[in-house]
Amino acid sequence: ENVTNPLSPNKQTPSFFLSMSSASVIVIGAGISGISAAKVLAENGVEDILILEATDRIGGRIHKQDFGDVSVELGAGWIAGVGGKESNPVWELASRINLRTCFSDYTSARYNIYDRSGEIFPTGFAADSYKKAVDSAILKLKSLEAAECAGQVAEEAPSSPKTPIELAIDFILHDFEMAEVEPISTYVDFGEREFLVADERGYECLLYKMAEEFLFTSHGKILDNRLKLNKVVREIQQSKNGVTVKTEDGSEYEANYVIVSASIGVLQSDLLSFQPCLPRWKTEAIQKCDVMVYTKVFLKFPHCFWPCGPGQEFFIYAHEQRGYFTFWQHMENAYPGSNILVVTLTNEQSKRVEAQSEEETLKEAMSVLRDMFGPTVPYATDILVPRWWNNRFQRGSYSNYPMISDNQLLQNIKAPVGRIFFTGEHTSEKFSGYVHGGYLAGMDTSKSLLEEIKQSLLLQPLLAFTESLTLKHQNPDSQIYSTNANFISGTS
Repeated sequence: ENVTNPLSPNKQTPSFFLSMSSASVIVIGAGISGISAAKVLAENGVEDILILEATDRIGGRIHKQDFGDVSVELGAGWIAGVGGKESNPVWELASRINLRTCFSDYTSARYNIYDRSGEIFPTGFAADSYKKAVDSAILKLKSLEAAECAGQVAEEAPSSPKTPIELAIDFILHDFEMAEVEPISTYVDFGEREFLVADERGYECLLYKMAEEFLFTSHGKILDNRLKLNKVVREIQQSKNGVTVKTEDGSEYEANYVIVSASIGVLQSDLLSFQPCLPRWKTEAIQKCDVMVYTKVFLKFPHCFWPCGPGQEFFIYAHEQRGYFTFWQHMENAYPGSNILVVTLTNEQSKRVEAQSEEETLKEAMSVLRDMFGPTVPYATDILVPRWWNNRFQRGSYSNYPMISDNQLLQNIKAPVGRIFFTGEHTSEKFSGYVHGGYLAGMDTSKSLLEEIKQSLLLQPLLAFTESLTLKHQNPDSQIYSTNANFISGTS
């Protein structure tokens, strides 16, 4: 019995998909890596897949929300790495569906640095300060590399940033992009241009487009029962015969293999338990990886009071406290007339703001804006504060490997454990922390799993043969048993 796919009448849905609690492969998480992993499996004939997603939507850390009459991206917001010799696969996907984007030129930010009295630091002084910071960061990196080679601990850099402008530039360099300090694969391979997603459909429409190619959808909604939303996986039990996955609502699902696409922050938390426990080399690697928290606070105003000319999209606030409401962007290029500002916080500042009320955050942000633009700045009419750190299904924004990182750490995080495979941007060797990293990691993990399935299928007849002989002839002295043993050892 088959059910017609409403999008493609010629495509039939096998009815066993409609009420399945077992599958060849279970994919945990429907972010970009989970969806791309499932898509590769389906394209290679593994169609009895099951995707278990903890929330009520697909997308993971790609998530839009309506704010002030426009659609804003709470998580991933840019397509980074465009315009190079190689084509970024996410940019290709975006081009295919005409995703609306705006070019972002961060370089101008260093010339728009405000002090607490509202004065902009002179261009020459800002450029010199920036060059000094880059040189210092390069020296520090070389020192770390030398210490690593010698097996020593690197000494603290002699000139750590102290003044507000030094702290602001240090924040831009280290908490945003390190491209001027060390080569970043994304920019080397795909190009140095970055584009902000500014489309009412949201960045997430890329995932829906991918899902459409292997899941049954109608009018942009996924109707396929192989995707199960609001399924919070709490336990993964592995045996030699397969894997059982248990969810918070008491459901149980069985599979031959599992792909875990949960974020590195979730893997570090106690949300998921594994039976038997993961080996020590695996858990140690997971705990060693840093998690970056990146919070975009959106503010809506009655009118625009900030400079909006060319090269003024990004501006910086220099404060005695590093990262305190430092990095600002206006949304007029993306959405003209929207009167929205975005300020980006990271790590400790993110966690601090997540823990307090939106009113408190608004008060702090308004104080900073009045430092920069004067006491007549109108009070914001609305504020939106995403909470990625306190979200138990995310626990942060993206993985952040140390500048000098042992490749073994990433290999151990990525490596499967028996029938359990791991994917996500944190398993991408070259592109961790990026959307294309998650996308490519999902594909790579499924290719590895398909290879594993192929190998096990080749071995199955042999294993079945040897097992049947063992069952029939329990007597170890039997001639047939010894022939069987010779066959396995290759001596017959």
